[in-house]
Amino acid sequence: MNPQSQVAVPTLYEWAGGMEKFEAWTDLFYQRVHQDVVLEPVFRGMSADHSRHVAHFIAEVFRGPARYSREEGSHYEMIHHHLGKHLTEVQRQRWIGLILDTADRVGLPDDPEFRSALVGYLEWGSRLAVINSKADVVNEPTDAPMPTWGWGETGGPYSP
Repeated sequence: MNPQSQVAVPTLYEWAGGMEKFEAWTDLFYQRVHQDVVLEPVFRGMSADHSRHVAHFIAEVFRGPARYSREEGSHYEMIHHHLGKHLTEVQRQRWIGLILDTADRVGLPDDPEFRSALVGYLEWGSRLAVINSKADVVNEPTDAPMPTWGWGETGGPYSP
């Protein structure tokens, strides 16, 4: 019998360190956004709760508690926030670079498997945000399920 088949694989949420880690990550990220000449105009005037909502959204996507969808919104509403923003590829790339650098600064896991899943989700989500930012209406049903993200091709956390 394969000993690894008996080991429970943690969710990305668990491997990342739970809600405190997600909130620390997005709190620092949005502090840094306000000092960034490319991103600051995009987020100017955002609500004081924005960073927490994003933390809760990503945590839920990474199979953490359903706090965002239970208390704060839905996937449909998250898409709706991007409508008409006309995000550029330069802004998207800067967002990716800054959020990944912030992940390093707050100590999110840096093993190749976790980072592969993290980068995969951030690339996927940011590219959808750019597409949706050019739209005037949401083409997704209002009851569309939250996306979920897992380990992908790696199958689980790094084990030397």
